[in-house]
Amino acid sequence: MISDEALCERWLAGDLKAFDALYERYSRPLFGFIRKELGATHEAEDVLHEAFMAVLKDGRRRRDTSSFRAWLFQVARHLCLNRERTRHRASHAAEVTARVPEENVAAPTDALEQKQSLHALGAAVSKLPKDLSALFTLRSQGMSYEEMAQVLELPVGTVKSRMHHMLNLLRAEVRP
Repeated sequence: MISDEALCERWLAGDLKAFDALYERYSRPLFGFIRKELGATHEAEDVLHEAFMAVLKDGRRRRDTSSFRAWLFQVARHLCLNRERTRHRASHAAEVTARVPEENVAAPTDALEQKQSLHALGAAVSKLPKDLSALFTLRSQGMSYEEMAQVLELPVGTVKSRMHHMLNLLRAEVRP
């Protein structure tokens, strides 16, 4: 049997059949891992394909072929964590929405405070550097870090770092 490293090297040299062999070798065990992480078969199928697509897309940039299996499972794990975070955010948003009765009309002072807060946030966003205000705009459109990274052609880590910096600047500007 050909080693993972040899298949990886052949694939990076342009042999897509070598990638197919890696897919055949790892699709079942990786699917089991992902399904256990997420607990949902339909999501596991999506993440399995996302993981192999990410590896296929980023493989040419990765020259270290020491452990293809570890890299593949790491990619899948990160995708699972991203799904879990998204799920958590969605459930938290639903929880918060459920707690606010629709028939309650905000008191005039609440409405005024909300308007002032929005105005302060708008003013703080207008003071952000261009690269950070672009992040704010993309995030307010509902984009994930991965989507923002793709749009801005930046590594995801850079996007996360800049988001953290942007949030700190906004907090400092908006807080009295």
